[in-house]
Amino acid sequence: MEKAQVLSRIRSGGLIPIVRTPTADDALAMVAALEAVQLTNLEITLTIPNAIEVLRTLSQRFGDRVILGAGTVLDAKSAEACVAAGAQFIVSPGLDLDTVAYCKRAGIAVFPGALTPTEILTAWKAGADMVKVFPASAMGGASYIKAIKAPLPQIEMVPTGGVSLDTAAAFIKAGAAALGVGGDLVDLEALRSGRGEVIAERARKYVEILAQARAR
Repeated sequence: MEKAQVLSRIRSGGLIPIVRTPTADDALAMVAALEAVQLTNLEITLTIPNAIEVLRTLSQRFGDRVILGAGTVLDAKSAEACVAAGAQFIVSPGLDLDTVAYCKRAGIAVFPGALTPTEILTAWKAGADMVKVFPASAMGGASYIKAIKAPLPQIEMVPTGGVSLDTAAAFIKAGAAALGVGGDLVDLEALRSGRGEVIAERARKYVEILAQARAR
Protein backbone atom coordinates (compact mmCIF):
# COMPACT_ATOMS: atom_id res chain seq x y z
CA MET A 1 0.00 0.00 0.00
CA GLU A 2 1.29 3.46 -0.88
CA LYS A 3 2.29 5.77 1.97
CA ALA A 4 -0.43 8.27 1.05
CA GLN A 5 -3.07 5.57 1.48
CA VAL A 6 -1.61 4.51 4.82
CA LEU A 7 -1.70 8.07 6.13
CA SER A 8 -5.21 8.60 4.79
CA ARG A 9 -6.50 5.55 6.64
CA ILE A 10 -4.81 6.60 9.85
CA ARG A 11 -6.26 10.12 9.63
CA SER A 12 -9.69 8.75 8.84
CA GLY A 13 -9.69 6.16 11.61
CA GLY A 14 -8.14 8.48 14.17
CA LEU A 15 -7.13 5.69 16.55
CA ILE A 16 -3.90 3.74 16.76
CA PRO A 17 -4.25 0.97 19.36
CA ILE A 18 -0.80 0.19 20.77
CA VAL A 19 -0.33 -3.55 21.16
CA ARG A 20 2.32 -4.11 23.84
CA THR A 21 1.95 -7.58 25.31
CA PRO A 22 4.23 -9.94 27.27
CA THR A 23 3.99 -12.74 24.69
CA ALA A 24 3.71 -13.10 20.93
CA ASP A 25 0.55 -15.20 21.30
CA ASP A 26 -1.10 -12.44 23.30
CA ALA A 27 -0.24 -9.96 20.56
CA LEU A 28 -1.71 -12.15 17.82
CA ALA A 29 -4.90 -12.67 19.82
CA MET A 30 -5.21 -8.97 20.63
CA VAL A 31 -4.86 -7.94 16.99
CA ALA A 32 -7.56 -10.46 16.03
CA ALA A 33 -9.87 -8.98 18.67
CA LEU A 34 -9.23 -5.42 17.51
CA GLU A 35 -9.61 -6.25 13.83
CA ALA A 36 -12.92 -7.93 14.60
CA VAL A 37 -14.29 -4.60 15.84
CA GLN A 38 -12.90 -2.66 12.85
CA LEU A 39 -9.92 -1.11 14.59
CA THR A 40 -7.38 -1.69 11.86
CA ASN A 41 -4.57 0.87 12.32
CA LEU A 42 -2.40 -1.04 14.76
CA GLU A 43 0.99 -0.43 16.36
CA ILE A 44 2.93 -3.57 17.27
CA THR A 45 5.75 -2.69 19.65
CA LEU A 46 9.20 -4.20 19.42
CA THR A 47 9.08 -4.90 23.15
CA ILE A 48 6.94 -7.96 22.33
CA PRO A 49 9.04 -11.15 22.21
CA ASN A 50 9.72 -12.12 18.58
CA ALA A 51 8.02 -8.92 17.44
CA ILE A 52 9.41 -9.16 13.90
CA GLU A 53 7.82 -12.59 13.46
CA VAL A 54 4.58 -11.26 14.94
CA LEU A 55 4.57 -8.51 12.30
CA ARG A 56 5.28 -11.03 9.53
CA THR A 57 2.51 -13.37 10.71
CA LEU A 58 -0.03 -10.55 10.99
CA SER A 59 0.90 -9.17 7.57
CA GLN A 60 0.36 -12.56 5.98
CA ARG A 61 -2.84 -13.20 7.92
CA PHE A 62 -4.63 -9.89 7.41
CA GLY A 63 -3.06 -8.30 4.33
CA ASP A 64 -4.51 -4.87 3.57
CA ARG A 65 -7.37 -5.37 6.03
CA VAL A 66 -5.08 -3.86 8.65
CA ILE A 67 -2.45 -1.13 8.57
CA LEU A 68 0.42 -2.53 10.60
CA GLY A 69 2.81 -0.21 12.33
CA ALA A 70 5.93 -1.07 14.27
CA GLY A 71 6.38 0.78 17.55
CA THR A 72 9.27 1.38 19.94
CA VAL A 73 11.60 1.41 16.94
CA LEU A 74 14.90 2.86 18.11
CA ASP A 75 17.15 2.76 15.05
CA ALA A 76 17.16 2.52 11.27
CA LYS A 77 18.28 -1.12 11.22
CA SER A 78 15.27 -2.14 13.30
CA ALA A 79 12.98 -0.05 11.11
CA GLU A 80 14.28 -1.82 8.01
CA ALA A 81 13.65 -5.23 9.57
CA CYS A 82 10.10 -4.21 10.50
CA VAL A 83 9.35 -2.98 6.99
CA ALA A 84 10.69 -6.23 5.54
CA ALA A 85 8.26 -8.08 7.84
CA GLY A 86 5.28 -6.03 6.66
CA ALA A 87 5.18 -2.84 8.76
CA GLN A 88 3.62 0.07 6.89
CA PHE A 89 4.46 2.80 9.37
CA ILE A 90 7.20 3.25 11.97
CA VAL A 91 6.74 4.78 15.42
CA SER A 92 9.48 5.76 17.86
CA PRO A 93 9.33 7.00 21.46
CA GLY A 94 12.00 9.57 20.60
CA LEU A 95 13.61 11.25 17.63
CA ASP A 96 16.26 9.23 15.80
CA LEU A 97 17.19 11.12 12.66
CA ASP A 98 18.66 8.06 10.94
CA THR A 99 15.37 6.23 11.33
CA VAL A 100 13.46 9.16 9.82
CA ALA A 101 15.93 9.34 6.94
CA TYR A 102 15.60 5.61 6.23
CA CYS A 103 11.80 5.82 6.19
CA LYS A 104 11.91 8.78 3.79
CA ARG A 105 14.14 6.83 1.40
CA ALA A 106 11.94 3.75 1.67
CA GLY A 107 8.66 5.62 1.23
CA ILE A 108 7.40 4.47 4.64
CA ALA A 109 5.32 6.66 6.97
CA VAL A 110 7.21 7.58 10.12
CA PHE A 111 5.99 9.05 13.42
CA PRO A 112 9.01 9.88 15.58
CA GLY A 113 8.47 10.76 19.20
CA ALA A 114 9.04 14.29 20.46
CA LEU A 115 7.87 16.40 23.35
CA THR A 116 9.20 19.96 23.39
CA PRO A 117 8.45 22.52 20.66
CA THR A 118 12.07 22.28 19.50
CA GLU A 119 11.92 18.48 19.26
CA ILE A 120 8.57 18.53 17.47
CA LEU A 121 9.79 21.08 14.93
CA THR A 122 13.07 19.21 14.42
CA ALA A 123 11.18 15.97 13.77
CA TRP A 124 8.89 17.68 11.27
CA LYS A 125 11.75 19.35 9.42
CA ALA A 126 13.58 16.02 9.26
CA GLY A 127 10.66 14.50 7.38
CA ALA A 128 8.21 13.12 9.93
CA ASP A 129 4.77 12.46 8.46
CA MET A 130 3.22 12.89 11.90
CA VAL A 131 4.87 13.51 15.25
CA LYS A 132 4.12 11.29 18.21
CA VAL A 133 3.88 13.66 21.18
CA PHE A 134 4.96 11.47 24.08
CA PRO A 135 4.32 11.35 26.96
CA ALA A 136 1.51 13.84 26.32
CA SER A 137 -0.09 13.55 29.75
CA ALA A 138 3.14 14.49 31.52
CA MET A 139 3.07 17.91 29.84
CA GLY A 140 -0.55 18.71 30.60
CA GLY A 141 -2.45 16.57 28.12
CA ALA A 142 -4.80 18.21 25.65
CA SER A 143 -3.99 21.73 26.84
CA TYR A 144 -0.36 21.15 25.85
CA ILE A 145 -1.33 19.93 22.37
CA LYS A 146 -3.53 23.00 21.92
CA ALA A 147 -0.69 25.28 22.97
CA ILE A 148 1.78 23.64 20.58
CA LYS A 149 -0.67 23.57 17.66
CA ALA A 150 -1.19 27.34 17.88
CA PRO A 151 2.24 28.25 16.45
CA LEU A 152 2.69 24.94 14.58
CA PRO A 153 -0.69 24.23 12.94
CA GLN A 154 0.94 22.52 9.95
CA ILE A 155 2.41 19.70 12.05
CA GLU A 156 0.16 16.67 12.45
CA MET A 157 0.45 15.36 15.99
CA VAL A 158 -0.39 12.01 17.53
CA PRO A 159 -0.55 12.40 21.31
CA THR A 160 0.28 9.21 23.18
CA GLY A 161 0.43 8.54 26.89
CA GLY A 162 -2.61 9.40 28.97
CA VAL A 163 -5.17 8.93 26.18
CA SER A 164 -8.37 7.44 27.61
CA LEU A 165 -12.11 7.56 27.13
CA ASP A 166 -12.10 10.57 29.45
CA THR A 167 -9.44 12.52 27.54
CA ALA A 168 -9.86 11.44 23.89
CA ALA A 169 -12.36 14.14 22.93
CA ALA A 170 -10.23 16.91 24.42
CA PHE A 171 -7.17 15.74 22.48
CA ILE A 172 -9.11 15.75 19.20
CA LYS A 173 -10.58 19.18 19.91
CA ALA A 174 -7.06 20.42 20.69
CA GLY A 175 -6.00 19.51 17.17
CA ALA A 176 -4.64 15.97 17.32
CA ALA A 177 -4.58 14.21 13.95
CA ALA A 178 -4.91 10.79 15.60
CA LEU A 179 -4.52 9.21 19.02
CA GLY A 180 -2.16 6.50 20.23
CA VAL A 181 -4.15 4.44 22.74
CA GLY A 182 -2.60 1.86 25.04
CA GLY A 183 -3.93 -0.03 28.02
CA ASP A 184 -7.24 1.80 28.27
CA LEU A 185 -8.31 0.02 25.08
CA VAL A 186 -5.83 -2.81 24.60
CA ASP A 187 -6.99 -4.63 27.72
CA LEU A 188 -4.92 -7.79 28.14
CA GLU A 189 -6.81 -8.95 31.22
CA ALA A 190 -10.11 -8.81 29.35
CA LEU A 191 -8.61 -10.67 26.42
CA ARG A 192 -7.11 -13.46 28.52
CA SER A 193 -10.32 -13.93 30.49
CA GLY A 194 -12.36 -14.32 27.31
CA ARG A 195 -14.21 -11.01 27.75
CA GLY A 196 -13.82 -9.74 24.24
CA GLU A 197 -17.01 -7.76 24.65
CA VAL A 198 -15.13 -5.39 26.99
CA ILE A 199 -12.68 -4.52 24.23
CA ALA A 200 -15.50 -4.25 21.70
CA GLU A 201 -17.49 -1.88 23.90
CA ARG A 202 -14.51 0.35 24.57
CA ALA A 203 -13.73 0.40 20.86
CA ARG A 204 -17.29 1.47 20.11
CA LYS A 205 -17.07 4.26 22.68
CA TYR A 206 -13.76 5.52 21.31
CA VAL A 207 -15.11 5.63 17.75
CA GLU A 208 -18.21 7.46 18.94
CA ILE A 209 -16.22 9.98 20.96
CA LEU A 210 -13.89 10.73 18.05
CA ALA A 211 -16.79 11.19 15.63
CA GLN A 212 -18.54 13.60 17.98
CA ALA A 213 -15.36 15.55 18.75
CA ARG A 214 -14.50 15.93 15.07
CA ALA A 215 -18.04 17.00 14.24
CA ARG A 216 -17.70 19.91 16.66
